[in-house]
Amino acid sequence: MLSFTANTTLNLSSSFNTTDHSNKIFSFSSSSYPHLLISLPRTISVSAILNPSSNPRQQQLYQPFRPPPSPLPPQYRSLDTSGRLEVLANRLGLWFEYAPLIPSLIQEGFTPPSIEEATGISGVEQNRILVAAQVRDSLVQSKTDPQILAEFDLGGAELLYEIRLLSAQQRAAAARYIAESKFDAKGSQDLARAMKDFPRRRGDKGWESFDYVLPGDCLSFMFYRQSREHRNPSEQRTAALEQALKVAESDKAKKMILEELEGRDGAKEGKESQVMEAVRVPVVRMKTGEVAEASKVVVLPVCRAEEREREVLEAPWECRSEGEFGVVLAEKEWKRWVVLPGWEPVVGLGKGGVVVSFVDARALPWKTNRWYKEEAILVVADRSRKEVAADDGFYLVAVDDGLKVQRGSALKEVNVNESLGTVVLVIRPPREETEDQLSDEDWE
Repeated sequence: MLSFTANTTLNLSSSFNTTDHSNKIFSFSSSSYPHLLISLPRTISVSAILNPSSNPRQQQLYQPFRPPPSPLPPQYRSLDTSGRLEVLANRLGLWFEYAPLIPSLIQEGFTPPSIEEATGISGVEQNRILVAAQVRDSLVQSKTDPQILAEFDLGGAELLYEIRLLSAQQRAAAARYIAESKFDAKGSQDLARAMKDFPRRRGDKGWESFDYVLPGDCLSFMFYRQSREHRNPSEQRTAALEQALKVAESDKAKKMILEELEGRDGAKEGKESQVMEAVRVPVVRMKTGEVAEASKVVVLPVCRAEEREREVLEAPWECRSEGEFGVVLAEKEWKRWVVLPGWEPVVGLGKGGVVVSFVDARALPWKTNRWYKEEAILVVADRSRKEVAADDGFYLVAVDDGLKVQRGSALKEVNVNESLGTVVLVIRPPREETEDQLSDEDWE
């Protein structure tokens, strides 16, 4: 409400003519009525009621509520709760078609255990179906060949679930390779891990001979790396190389693997084999997330090098897992533990496995001019093998300022025949850059 009040008398020497009262048009002439007195009303009120809906801008901002489109396929939208439960219980349709029924039931108050009780689909399988359906949707959006998608219509949830951690482009390539190779769930899992791990292996021997965009090359490189964990010649190494050749896609990768199989490296290969025989301890750099992706892990007690041999002698000798959940049991309590992927050197450890943490890599017998000297490392030792047997072996010993790793030949020179344990593996911490890989020349 707006009010204007005028308590004024106007004394106008003018002439007042009304031409049109309806239009409020007035004219005054000072020569006609020199003494005319006009009194205006004492109060003039103007009322204005602003209606929000009359504001055009506010009308543009207002949007009526529109419910989101139903995620259910058209054939299931008319079903009630009991009907949807029946579809799931009897698997009435393809797995990716009835997968959206699970979240729709959860919105109504169901839980995975109650859905399992009503339909027989376990919570693990519910999660697998939902994730696999999302992976399949991403393949559809990537315009994957319908014939490839059709390969996953029956039993494809287990296969697509394994490639969930890959990018959209990698998923499309992996799906094609899985369909063409007729992989099972284990094969799909190995392929996904190989594709995920391949970029982080830059700098490894032979890496440049494999093509990152080809799933088969990524898988082939994984088998090629496994072959180098075995002696040359050996049946295990040959079998791994043959498997690598079988799945390789690029001509460059196949050529390199064939040279390894046929021994065309000549003197160079012989020289490398001699070095491998001399250096018996693998040195690996832990990859970020490698433990989470490992299908098998090993738990070992950790000792600090500065505590000398006391902790090494007191650490638990036996640590095992039991039950369906793999609960870890140790023979006694311990403060520090480490979880490692199921690498061959640590999986083969029986009783007596222990890990010693060093804050400085110079505690090991190698040249440190190409190493970052302050880099922390972990040394895995087998306490059940204390005898200093091999000149080219490495052993954990106690010195004045703590623990150290010595070569067998150096210990024999000072008449040391027993150590705290034989070193089986050296682990470097995770890092983004991988250009500082340890080479054979770094060993003293």
